[in-house]
Amino acid sequence: MNASNKTSGRPLWVAMLLLSAYAAGCHADETGAAPTARSTYPDGTVTALPINHKITATFSEAMDASTINGFSFTVTAPGEAAVIGTVNLDNASNTAVFKPSSNFGSSTLYTATLTTDAKNTSGMPLENAHAWTFTSAAAIDTHAPTVSSTNPASTIKDFALNASISAEFSEALDPVTVNNTSFTLTDGTTPVAGAVIYGGSTVTFKPTSNLAANTVYTATLKTAVTDLAVPANALANDYVWTFTTGTAVAAGPAAVDLRTAGDFVILSKTGITNVPASNITGNIGASPITAAAMGNVTCAEITGTIYGADAAYTGSGDVTCFVGGASDNARVANAVLDLGTAYADAAGRTVPDHTELHAGDISGKTLYPGLYKWSSDVLISTDVTLSGGPNDVWIFQIAGDLTQANSSSIVLAGGAQAKNIYWQVGGGTSVALGTNAHFEGVILAAKGITIKTGTTVNGRLLAHTAVTLQQNVVAEPAP
Repeated sequence: MNASNKTSGRPLWVAMLLLSAYAAGCHADETGAAPTARSTYPDGTVTALPINHKITATFSEAMDASTINGFSFTVTAPGEAAVIGTVNLDNASNTAVFKPSSNFGSSTLYTATLTTDAKNTSGMPLENAHAWTFTSAAAIDTHAPTVSSTNPASTIKDFALNASISAEFSEALDPVTVNNTSFTLTDGTTPVAGAVIYGGSTVTFKPTSNLAANTVYTATLKTAVTDLAVPANALANDYVWTFTTGTAVAAGPAAVDLRTAGDFVILSKTGITNVPASNITGNIGASPITAAAMGNVTCAEITGTIYGADAAYTGSGDVTCFVGGASDNARVANAVLDLGTAYADAAGRTVPDHTELHAGDISGKTLYPGLYKWSSDVLISTDVTLSGGPNDVWIFQIAGDLTQANSSSIVLAGGAQAKNIYWQVGGGTSVALGTNAHFEGVILAAKGITIKTGTTVNGRLLAHTAVTLQQNVVAEPAP
């Protein structure tokens, strides 16, 4: 549970810290988006933390290691007593690790806090102080982590040449132990060059270049991989599996052609409302509704152009970011038509790889490239990992609504790219993203998209009705 969204039960000094950090954060977007705490351990999936575990926080970008210390990352016990420990930053995963000097007390509520003393490599502080709580268990962890699943599975054939190799573990790992020494790939005897990426409980090996066709590869996770216990529990034995490549260069269905709708980061038929200040990168537009329906998105909040169905945009009085001539009206109108075509394309794909997966609750899951279909709502209450290569594609066909909980994230692993992830949502409400969440991918909504305070989006928000923002960061995905 993330305590930054609760007021009851929080120590007074934490509440004061959050208020002061909010005031400081009001200016963060003047030079670009501030870093955020994307995920923490423990999170909502851990109900009782072993008393001998470390605490971690993963940031949205590279951080200045000199600012990640006992002042910027603290853990307190009831009565605001500080837990003594050491703090280090794993640069490869952008993860801060708090190691207590002794075991936590059993069955005790603790508060972990990241302050705005934490800064990225450009010197920009954390967007807001970030606090969360956890309850310790009554026992220590002496169990070795195990591999729950791999992608590809052992002995699979026709693996995509440009895909990444990943493994899901039974628990969170110490990020320092996940590297090119502990996770290797060979084509028999010759090592394959690549990058090792860690997030949550997923480890991914991303080859530097495409794998050779029709070749047997061996992946190895070594006993150097450990969990977050103190002392650490190592993988009991080297975990080794083999797979054979085919000749294809991508996994998942063919990408959805957005056509000119892909020229917009936000597109709507009935308007875009906003509680300032948001930070938008990319073009936005609405049609056929009047451009006045975008009036509370100001030029100061957008790096891009606002396209209207007429010339009625007023903003804050500054209209330098707006275009509303006849050709501009036609451009946004055509983009809305292309939105409809793209929506129909995504909704019309047949032969799904997965149907009704996890009964619509994909919280905490790792999903690999493919076509997913649900006749129900879909819920994301804790982090979801999308693991695959840079050309792999995910299409999620959701007949109901898509709801993402507060402070949860969609995490990309193995080189997966937001531009290749499509969320086709057909429900009567469509999409609701909670506060301080992080979303990845292109949303194609039959109705509206509502985003609450502090949530960030790397993707596109394309809706047949309204898009509602509230102090959000929305950026179009890398091409």
